Amino acid sequence: MAEYSDFQKLDIRVGEIVEVEDFPEAKNPSYKLKINFGDEIGVKKSSVQIVENYKKEELKDKKVLCVVNFPQRQIGPFMSEVLTLGIPDAENECILIKPDKDAPLGARLY
Repeated sequence: MAEYSDFQKLDIRVGEIVEVEDFPEAKNPSYKLKINFGDEIGVKKSSVQIVENYKKEELKDKKVLCVVNFPQRQIGPFMSEVLTLGIPDAENECILIKPDKDAPLGARLY
């Protein structure tokens, strides 16, 4: 069983998507995102498999939650720096987790 101290090891922050690109080299349909986490963390990159539920145009300026303290992960020719969080819909496609209110960039989940 996980302990509360295990949860505290995760650094989950609010970021805002500032750039979205197609990622045709990925094994599964994906986008490449640049996400701004504010002054403390800056802009980080993430690969996301969300093309079934989101068009590129609707993602720009959307706030999301991301794990920012995992090691970087090589996905094809792209280095993903953060894990963008989501949950499955009824068809098992990813729905992004986003703050309900206007949370400031870089705010930490607790």
